[in-house]
Amino acid sequence: MTQSSLSALPERFLERLQAIIPPAELHRVLDTMIKPRNTCFRVNTLKASTPEVLSMLKSAGIIPRAVPWYEDAFWIYPGMREKLLNHAVYREGLIYLQNLSSMVPPLILEPQPGEHILDLTAAPGSKTLQISALMHNTGQIVAVDKVRPRYYRLLRNLSMQGATNVTPVLTNGVLFWKRHPEAFDRVLLDAPCSTEGRIHSADPESYRYWSERKIKEMTQKQKRLIYSAVQVLKPGGVLVYSTCSFAPEENEAIVTHVLKKFGDALEPEPIDLKPGNVQPALTAWKGRSFHPAVKHAYRILPTPSMEAFFVCKFRKRKPTLPA
Repeated sequence: MTQSSLSALPERFLERLQAIIPPAELHRVLDTMIKPRNTCFRVNTLKASTPEVLSMLKSAGIIPRAVPWYEDAFWIYPGMREKLLNHAVYREGLIYLQNLSSMVPPLILEPQPGEHILDLTAAPGSKTLQISALMHNTGQIVAVDKVRPRYYRLLRNLSMQGATNVTPVLTNGVLFWKRHPEAFDRVLLDAPCSTEGRIHSADPESYRYWSERKIKEMTQKQKRLIYSAVQVLKPGGVLVYSTCSFAPEENEAIVTHVLKKFGDALEPEPIDLKPGNVQPALTAWKGRSFHPAVKHAYRILPTPSMEAFFVCKFRKRKPTLPA
């Protein structure tokens, strides 16, 4: 890693990272922002079995590396990407390219066959499709997004991947709870965020619009969305909140906000799945202490195969609808 490689990144962003990331991990984290990233994918078990796909890839000289915590997930080195994209397994929708960190929230959600699931900000559909595969195309998934171009990408992906238990809805997730109060067994909110986890020095678009002001704008959207997510969730149900951001304002602060809003009706739960490169949630930021229950959340630190992510799992203990 060279200083010149990092000089393109926003100086304030780098300063903030030094306050968020443990000193022993900082160099490795920064290294992921300048070196080529691996290509990761998930076998689309709606169309093919994992052994079938691996056999097809092996015949073409593509030997993916296994992911120890997810039997359907794999990664390859950057030099093999084009060969994979030109293979029939990709063209025919037998695999779905997806960063490994992005696969974590649906696994934590643990959707069960036959359940009624909501993906509140779903497009372009990577997690929706993963949930569908985990449910074996049973039950119902409602996939909401309000951005029209992204919504149409969602529709194309659903068709290509063969997910038939998904009902796509073009609407504002902030208001969705008013039409479907306490209607879902589980809710995934992979919230719109500053996308800090995708910043890379070789991709100016990944950091061109980064600013602390943008983080602040995102937190307002996140607060409105997580309120809706809680209100559409049945008592006893599970909500998973995630972002691809390092920013505590978008992560620990949002968890603290929603816990203050709903009190003991909402409770963070320990997360069993640990992909091996996780950092405990921060207890404080800029002199502000977070809710003690934030300790159950964690931040995924980036690797060549994983973007930065934040994940928190909630259990709804009792009704929360306004009187």
